[in-house]
Amino acid sequence: MDQEEIDKVVLAYLDRRGFKQAGLAFQQEKQQNSKGSDISSTALIDPEIAKQILAFSEVDGPAQYQEGYSKLRSWAYSSLDQYQHELVRVLFPVFIHGFMDLVGKGHISEARVFFNSFRGDHEIIHARDLQKLEGVLSPSHLEEMEFARALRQSKVNMKICQYSYDLLLQYLHKSQSITMLGIINEHINFQVSPGQPSSIADDTEFVALYGSGQDAADLINQKEIHWGLLEDSLEEKLEKNGVSNADSEKADGELREGELEENKKKSVDGGKQASTLKKLKKDKAGSATTKARSESTAVSGAPHVKPELALPVIPPEVEHSILDDLRNRVQLSGGALPSVSFYTFINTHDGLNCASISNDGSLVAGGFSDSSLKVWDMAKLGQPNEFSSLQGENELAPNGQIRSNNAGERPYTLFRGHCGPVHSATFSPFGDFLLSSSSDSTIRLWSMNFNANLVCYKGHNYPVWDVQFSPVGHYFASASHDRTARIWSVERIQPLRIMAGHLSDVDCVRWHSNCNYIATGSSDKTVRLWDVQSGECVRVFVGHRSMILSLAMSSDGRYMASGDEDGTIMMWDLASGRCISPLVGHNSCVWSLSFSCEGSLLASGSADCTVKIWDVAASSKVAKNEENKSGSANRLRSLKTLPTKSTPVYALQFSRRNLLFAAGALSKQS
Repeated sequence: MDQEEIDKVVLAYLDRRGFKQAGLAFQQEKQQNSKGSDISSTALIDPEIAKQILAFSEVDGPAQYQEGYSKLRSWAYSSLDQYQHELVRVLFPVFIHGFMDLVGKGHISEARVFFNSFRGDHEIIHARDLQKLEGVLSPSHLEEMEFARALRQSKVNMKICQYSYDLLLQYLHKSQSITMLGIINEHINFQVSPGQPSSIADDTEFVALYGSGQDAADLINQKEIHWGLLEDSLEEKLEKNGVSNADSEKADGELREGELEENKKKSVDGGKQASTLKKLKKDKAGSATTKARSESTAVSGAPHVKPELALPVIPPEVEHSILDDLRNRVQLSGGALPSVSFYTFINTHDGLNCASISNDGSLVAGGFSDSSLKVWDMAKLGQPNEFSSLQGENELAPNGQIRSNNAGERPYTLFRGHCGPVHSATFSPFGDFLLSSSSDSTIRLWSMNFNANLVCYKGHNYPVWDVQFSPVGHYFASASHDRTARIWSVERIQPLRIMAGHLSDVDCVRWHSNCNYIATGSSDKTVRLWDVQSGECVRVFVGHRSMILSLAMSSDGRYMASGDEDGTIMMWDLASGRCISPLVGHNSCVWSLSFSCEGSLLASGSADCTVKIWDVAASSKVAKNEENKSGSANRLRSLKTLPTKSTPVYALQFSRRNLLFAAGALSKQS
């Protein structure tokens, strides 16, 4: 190859890359050299250098992407098993950026062929990301689509051992895969560590395609948090009252024993004596039961913290009702499972989006795609002219025709106000208010006493996926498609705090037990914990491989559970920010999670039409001990699986007395 051909290749390459000034400088230098000497035109260049320059000249060809990725894929899958899982992880970022580069350069048909040829390798783990990228059909889409723009503007943080890194570089240089090398250099940030490669079990920590890596999460997770119960909470009051009641009952028992001794001496009737002994035993048993219940109300080892928000005053009658529920709470454990009350919606015609149950189970709400919100009063369902199940507005008549119920015959209260599908509904802790959120980007507060809309809260710019009351009422939190969560007060129409930091939709939100924090789950596959006072992110939980759909907090506020689209549930320790145990059992989306009141059990509801009960108390202790010894956590033990006939579980909630309520819509059987 002579100098003339080399110069043409170099100029063409600079022109394609947009390096106009470098091209002009190269031409000027070429002209000066040609004036000074005419030898250069006939001089030959080293064949190896010429080969490299020709390789650079062919970098932008669409065939280079297909060929380069195919060779890289074959090499990665044929690597030694010890290093294979680290090298295979490189493929997905290279695949999506290769596809977007082809689209950006206008090779649309070649890009579609490339995408369809290799997408099958990544369907299991990255199905949701592939569905988004499938809609990229022109270079303008890369700028308009937020997801694609975020990918192109950021680098993937990837952990890899030194030997795997050296193997990869050696392959790229030997195969002269300039196209693949360019993509890897531009879009992947390798975090090289000495020693052996990480185990496949630890691979779940690398889950975010972009955004927070584990190192960034560890930095945030060093912040101090206070996970205990509120000072002067009703549980603390009950604990104090329980001690005093136990002392008085002990004195009463001693008095009864003294009376019994006198009765033994005076009474000659054996029947009367037996009756008195039986009564005494019953009183003692009642005393022991009361004492056990009072002890179970206090969560052992939970510290008490001061509230960061101004908390509302609880009315005396409501406080007495709650204390009565706490006194009569059933103690649950692995050997004492809860009773379950399941509410089934029928004739919804696939229109039910969400369901919510009041704390005592007396009210059930459903949010529908037609923008309506319906509330059923369980006390009225069994009355004459009322239906005994949760039905839609239309009922199938005996002759097969659809007839409409008029207002007087409706078994529910109909609330209208939203102008888009209702995605979430939640009752206040005392059951007197109901919140709903919708695609119309608003949140509405409804009064259960007046059956009317009180306030419409506007602040989000996009659909609001979830809304949740705080454990004390008055405050509530919302999660939206605009990638933010917001904290509100019922008496103000503007948000008090805006939590921004997620890289995609915020799909669910949950309050901490002490009201000082909220947790948010996102489509970016992370869960974050936020301080409500400062609005600062204090924990990032990395480990899920798909969008987060549900969250739950333990009663003492120490643990959190999160469920995702793939059916995986993870138990987190808020203090350390680490996953203490994965829960594997569901095979579809986990839509709802709920801890029992004393925190010993976790219930999960899924689109696979099952409710599962998990042993939290025993399994978390085992996991903790094993983690201290070997660094690996044990899986939580599934105690029971409760299948429905054909009803995906939309909502789960333990009452204050530890009765488990669940709700879902009957689906068509396949």
